[in-house]
Amino acid sequence: MKKNIPVDQAVGMVLPHDITEIRRGEFKGRAFRKGHIIRSEDIEYLKRLGKEHIYVLTLTAAEIHENEAAALLAHAIAGSGITAGSEPVEGKISLIAACDGLLKIDVEALYKLNLLGEVMCATLHTNQIVRKGEQVAATRLIPLITDRAVIEQAVNETPTAGIVSIREIKKVKAGLVITGNEVFDGRIKDAFEPVLREKMTEIGSQVAMVRFAPDDAEIIAREIKTCLAAGAGLIITSGGMSVDPDDVTRLGIKAAGATDIVYGTPVLPGAMFLTGRFGDVPVLGIPACGMFHKITILDLILPRVLSGETISRQDFAAMGHGGLCRNCKICRYPICGFGK
Repeated sequence: MKKNIPVDQAVGMVLPHDITEIRRGEFKGRAFRKGHIIRSEDIEYLKRLGKEHIYVLTLTAAEIHENEAAALLAHAIAGSGITAGSEPVEGKISLIAACDGLLKIDVEALYKLNLLGEVMCATLHTNQIVRKGEQVAATRLIPLITDRAVIEQAVNETPTAGIVSIREIKKVKAGLVITGNEVFDGRIKDAFEPVLREKMTEIGSQVAMVRFAPDDAEIIAREIKTCLAAGAGLIITSGGMSVDPDDVTRLGIKAAGATDIVYGTPVLPGAMFLTGRFGDVPVLGIPACGMFHKITILDLILPRVLSGETISRQDFAAMGHGGLCRNCKICRYPICGFGK
């Protein structure tokens, strides 16, 4: 039960919730903490914050306060690799990455939770690389108090694995097979290798072997097998992925024994991208756009593959929404809409 008390009569009473102060462009945060005993010198401050009344709460066994609700919600939502903030702040608990890795959100479960109405959880987009200590989600009860049954329903309907989790991104030694007669014959200098080395280094892995092959499916297959025999944990091919008659890289990938091949995506740049597997070793076929564009579908898929995912046609199809890069003059990826 809530009862309104004029703030002038509230000296000696206990605040039942945090009170927020907002100074435009300067500050937004907690001015008074839940449990604060109101003093006479607080009255004018509270009025400046627009507080003419405060609540006096008397909770029944069937009711729950926002702070307890937030703690229960956070515990249910947090999956592997996630820790909850130590205490609610302004009724909200933040969920923090406990390690570096790939953020995974159960989007359907999140949607169902937020449909309940009196509870909420906001997250970063799924499939993003996050760092230890980064806030990845936050949850709270929207009213100050509610029926305990509402929170029990929210907790019981949340998957046992949670809604927000982090997957480890494996560190691998990659084998790179650069295809194309123009590079193999020395007519032009390869531009793929330095780009791919940089991307692999950024994600914590490395290019351990580089092989070159002409536009010959049999030779491409042979060079892929050489990388696999040397222990490569990831195969990347560059070039030869378009519809030109000389572009036979994907035929070479198939000839080398790849399975689960998916070719073609609704993402630009990256429409002619390929994924597949050699047993437990993933293979990524990168079209020529990977040499020209700073960010491509490779940046969206590489972390997922290294976290153990097998990318399906359905996964690619879902990427069409948000799959168009704006090609901004100053690239701000991943702080943009590409791939989200």
